[in-house]
Amino acid sequence: MKFQSLISFLVPTASAMCDHGTSHFYKRNPLNSRAQGTFSHQGATGPIIWHTLANVNSACALGTAQSPINVKASNSKEVAGSSLTFAVDTYPEGAELENLGTALQVPANGTLTLKNTNYSLAQFHFHTPSEHLINDEYYPLEVHFVWEAADSSLAVVGFLIEVARTSDELLTSIFANVADITGAGDITHTESLNFTALATHLSKSTVFQYSGSLTTPPCTEGISWNIVSEPISIDVATYVKVKGIMKFNSRYIQDINGEKNLLQSAMAGIQALTG
Repeated sequence: MKFQSLISFLVPTASAMCDHGTSHFYKRNPLNSRAQGTFSHQGATGPIIWHTLANVNSACALGTAQSPINVKASNSKEVAGSSLTFAVDTYPEGAELENLGTALQVPANGTLTLKNTNYSLAQFHFHTPSEHLINDEYYPLEVHFVWEAADSSLAVVGFLIEVARTSDELLTSIFANVADITGAGDITHTESLNFTALATHLSKSTVFQYSGSLTTPPCTEGISWNIVSEPISIDVATYVKVKGIMKFNSRYIQDINGEKNLLQSAMAGIQALTG
């Protein structure tokens, strides 16, 4: 039995895909389109059947450079954070924080220079628990800053977030009113946002780079990933509020770049058992 057909029987085929916020893959659609989607991170619309939700999602099951990964020296390149020029606009009056139903997201402007390519910031969003591991270790949260170049290529800068006694001021400001957006489609405003300390943190950290994919449908490959080695901090009370709203929204760890997709490997095992 073919891979696609055996998995497809699990759920009816749907026609929706994830849009988190750039003009290409993360387009900001009308509110109902952004807040309502058939994909999720568990159960009958979870990662093992994302490829059945739309034809454009085939890479979720067939791609060989998928994300997230367990970051190690053997599968990534280490560079100094100072080699990235990372600048996000200041928002003295705050910015929108939206519950997409699949993530908490803030649209924002900024610029990134990476390997002589200039990118514009589209948005940043959060996952719990962290999608990436570093040397087999996960973190309670991860934030992805999603950038787009003039040629529509994408780069993501990811910061891991650890629970501590006190929060970094930026995270406190972002989540000041998070209790107001318990439902998909709800929007609130952050407090004043200043990203200077975050940029300084990046410049003093090691960054792990690899070529991967979007971690949500359509799982498009060719994404330039940059994972910051040193975590930032969130206090327990704020973390509990955020986790209570997002629940669980992380994709499982993928195989080593260039190897067969995990779903294909699993299917081969099932076929061997069933003959």
